[in-house]
Amino acid sequence: MTDIKNENYIDKAEVAVIGAGHAGIEAALASARTGIDTVLFTMSLDSVANMPCNPSIGGTGKGHLVYEIDALGGEMGRAADLVTLQSRTLNLGKGAAVHSKRIQADRRKYQALMKHTLEKTENLRLIQAEITEIITENDGEGQKIKALKTRLGELWQVERAIICSGTYLESRIFVGHGSYEAGPDSLLPAKGLSASLAEHGVKLMRFKTGTPARIKRDTIDFSVLEIQEGERPIIPYSARTGEDELDSIEQMPCHVVYTNSETHKIIKDNIEKSAMYSGNIHGTGPRYCPSIEDKIVRFADKERHQLFVEPMGENNEEMYLQGFSTSMPTDVQLKMLHSLPGFERAQVMRYAYAIEYDCCDPLGLYPTLEFKEIKGLYGAGQFNGTSGYEEAAAQGLIAGLNASLALRGKNELILPRSSSYIGTLIDDLVTKGTNEPYRMMTSRSEHRLLLRQDNADLRLSEIGYECGLVKKDNYEKFLLKKKQIEDEIERLEHTNLSPDKVNGFLLSVGETPVSSGVSLADLLRRPNVTYEALSFIDAKRENLPRAVKMTVEISIKYEGYIKKQLAEIKRREALEEKRLPPDIDYSLIKGLRIEATQKLIKLRPKTIGQASRISGVSPADISVLLIYLGIK
Repeated sequence: MTDIKNENYIDKAEVAVIGAGHAGIEAALASARTGIDTVLFTMSLDSVANMPCNPSIGGTGKGHLVYEIDALGGEMGRAADLVTLQSRTLNLGKGAAVHSKRIQADRRKYQALMKHTLEKTENLRLIQAEITEIITENDGEGQKIKALKTRLGELWQVERAIICSGTYLESRIFVGHGSYEAGPDSLLPAKGLSASLAEHGVKLMRFKTGTPARIKRDTIDFSVLEIQEGERPIIPYSARTGEDELDSIEQMPCHVVYTNSETHKIIKDNIEKSAMYSGNIHGTGPRYCPSIEDKIVRFADKERHQLFVEPMGENNEEMYLQGFSTSMPTDVQLKMLHSLPGFERAQVMRYAYAIEYDCCDPLGLYPTLEFKEIKGLYGAGQFNGTSGYEEAAAQGLIAGLNASLALRGKNELILPRSSSYIGTLIDDLVTKGTNEPYRMMTSRSEHRLLLRQDNADLRLSEIGYECGLVKKDNYEKFLLKKKQIEDEIERLEHTNLSPDKVNGFLLSVGETPVSSGVSLADLLRRPNVTYEALSFIDAKRENLPRAVKMTVEISIKYEGYIKKQLAEIKRREALEEKRLPPDIDYSLIKGLRIEATQKLIKLRPKTIGQASRISGVSPADISVLLIYLGIK
């Protein structure tokens, strides 16, 4: 442990962010944009905002996170809009709750744009340096962050620090039986910080992820592949993006290909050569994004698996083969690749690999993402045990905001599960923990009908404004949109038409005619009636923005279900609002089961609601707690 009695600092900052991936970027911007002196450290300025895996942003559940990041004043959504190669909304055949936007991004443009954004931001310094050690002091109540040490021995005095190390901590790449120390894309690994964290009592875990090979575009026969075009019109991620700004984009197509019996035979014949099955890899991989060899073993009855062929950039010949992640040797990778239709002559530009890395146990974090045992130290992103750019960015934003709020003497920001997917994500991590890379999905939220993409700003922009991250002009645009939605719903509810005005229309869309007057809202509640279709009989309609019309339609069609979920949330809020005393001694509470006592002592939940979601704490234990605290 470094002795800094002389306090020979090279410089100081109020907030230091370690790592300039998706979590680090949002953390640094959230801190700096709210007036805090911030420094962002990265091992390489050339790897800022890197996308070592999918060249995409969004997807099922993940798209919701991007909209929420934007609503709170984050940057990911706006940057994604500006580098969109293709936009698609997934799950359109299902209900509005699970509609999820996903874009193909120009990887290098995204990096350049984000780096320049950081460079231009006031109160923010972007510095190439590797942090190898955290330094703490005892403030009388426990450990508190004091300084950071770089690989070159420089000391930075800091009041708050946020670790956003991604998959770099003590990282190791595996291809077949070969392995070597490296970060993603064979960049340098982060060495030393893990040991320092462990020395300070931070519990670390070992996780694994992987990525497919990159294929040279002109060696693929696209004529035999299934094509996937982008959607029109494109609804932007960001409220700062003009509604028509993306309409002129010339979208690039994606393609679909399937594995076959030959592919599966090659994998099965060589399974022992995979780093996953040779015993070389000890880290836990993501269940919902397995390697192709893992799919073949786990789903042996499936005759084929779907793969997506995605562009890496407009001026880039690399193609990403989503779903074909592997840690097989390079010669086996080639055989597997050449067994696919259209890939018989394919050339590999980058081979697939698996990567192991250190991350923290998120059970050691408060819902603010501050470490329980080290005041002023926060974790965010894959360092907290998650997978994905979007999950990382969401956590970075919250960690950066909470560091800023603490320094400004303001109340901490803890988003409840009922408010957002971000709240669900963080609550899952700090309450339940994770034994594999955590991935956000719509099924993880019990409130998903309320937590839709289209209403993220209605749920969160007020909070972003109060925290100082949503600027006044953007907030005023949000208030205008909110009023337009409210006014249009009110108009539709109170505009009534006689049967002779509506029955011809109803018959034309396959709906039963009416015998008395009916409101436009009641017509819209019918399955075959859309908001756009109502224009044939709605003479007083204004030309409203697409995003406004979308929310109006969903709000009216799902009104009954929404009211039920709101009532359920109100019932649960009673428990969420009942805070537990920070000094409560659970070992003295008679009636608590031993497992519940141990879990409550270890995790120190802040509220009864959080305690109720801890694995091993039963409803009976919660009843005992309520009686002990005198809560009815």
